[in-house]
Amino acid sequence: MDPAIKEQLLDRFRDYLDQAEPALLQQNAGTPDLFSLLAELAAIKNEVKIESRQVKTALDEFRSVFDVLQQSNTRLDGELARQREQEAQVRQDSERDLLMELLDLRDRIEAGRISMRRYRPGWLARRGGVTEFLDSICEGQTMSLRRLDEILARRDVCPIETVGQRFNPHTMSAVETARQPEHEDGWVVGETRTGFLLHERLLRPAEVIVNKKDGKP
Repeated sequence: MDPAIKEQLLDRFRDYLDQAEPALLQQNAGTPDLFSLLAELAAIKNEVKIESRQVKTALDEFRSVFDVLQQSNTRLDGELARQREQEAQVRQDSERDLLMELLDLRDRIEAGRISMRRYRPGWLARRGGVTEFLDSICEGQTMSLRRLDEILARRDVCPIETVGQRFNPHTMSAVETARQPEHEDGWVVGETRTGFLLHERLLRPAEVIVNKKDGKP
């Protein structure tokens, strides 16, 4: 090759290298070396560890707060349940007292009605219209008793069946004994005061006459 042409080509190659060197240096400047990359990875790993510890601490604090709130909620539920039970007990006691007064009123009306039915006026009183007057009062008392029984039934108060049943000490109180050979021992043959159940639980025991063949109380 002609030395002159060779020299021209070498000059052009030198010019190309001179122009490409700054670009290569700039490109190499933006690319980190292996040591810098490892250092950055170590820093990132350390930051992740710190953040993980912070997240764990925050979770532990949240768990502690949640446990406290759960315990408080449990205590609150218990207090509300006890309060509801107390309120229900107060209502039951108030209802029981009112029902006992109604039963006492019913006993008085029933006793008056029985007395009027058993009363037999003299001949002169019958001619004076006393019998019709007593019958009208007795009918009024019967209506009052029926009204009271309806009120009691709406509150789930029902009488206890006693006569013709075996004596039950949980719902009956034996106030008298009788000697009736045709009935077995412990058989209820009479009732002196009606007993009642409230919601299938004892409200007032019945006072009954119990049969004893040997006559012993």
